[in-house]
Amino acid sequence: MQLPKNKFVYFASDFHLGAPDAKSSLLRERKVVNWLSDIKPNCAALYLMGDIFDFWYDYGAVVLAGYTRLLGKLAEFTDADIPVYYFTGNHDMWMFNYLKDELNITILRKAMNLTINNKQFHIAHGDGLGPGDGAYKLLKQVFSNKICQWLFGWLHPRIGIWLANSWSLSGNQQYKGQTHSFKKEEEWLVQYARQKLNNNNFDYFIFGHRHTPVIYALNKNSTYINLGDWINHFTYAKFNGKTVELLQYT
Repeated sequence: MQLPKNKFVYFASDFHLGAPDAKSSLLRERKVVNWLSDIKPNCAALYLMGDIFDFWYDYGAVVLAGYTRLLGKLAEFTDADIPVYYFTGNHDMWMFNYLKDELNITILRKAMNLTINNKQFHIAHGDGLGPGDGAYKLLKQVFSNKICQWLFGWLHPRIGIWLANSWSLSGNQQYKGQTHSFKKEEEWLVQYARQKLNNNNFDYFIFGHRHTPVIYALNKNSTYINLGDWINHFTYAKFNGKTVELLQYT
């Protein structure tokens, strides 16, 4: 992909819309929509890197309440032929066909390699990558199992949403202003990136999931970037054709 003149590629993740309550989620959603309106005129492509919703399940004929502002704005992007790519995260892995069919958004479930202006990217949400976290990797296999997904779909949405929200909020400290500390070489995603560099050269690794905005040099040619979140940081990445900046939306 070659960027047209005065066009940029944007990356953002971890909006977690819907949590911790409807009132605060709506304020964040409005801020996200304002940001999307600001970047739309010079956006060549938009990558949403997972956990955009704190919970999502495609119920077929039933659409989850809320998020109309965000969904409408994303429709504006795709209607204007601005491609939107959506990586499923650990909170919205049950995204199936609704956004694809209704909004023409490309749904991605695995890490991918990307070339833009001869720069090499490796991008993913980040959950389950690298060493460690065996308990979550096992749990992800259960949540990704089609039979388990089908069985969950038979629950009434009120019950399913209540279970999902209870699970999400019980151990989540981000809504209280607490964030992960960046542990440099101890980070599983940094170790994952270094493993990838053994076989390929990448200019940029871009992930979400960890909620802490970070730019970290792996070597003189390769950079690890974590996008942060839109709960405490309101950060996103912008590729201008030569370099990636990590910016905050105020």
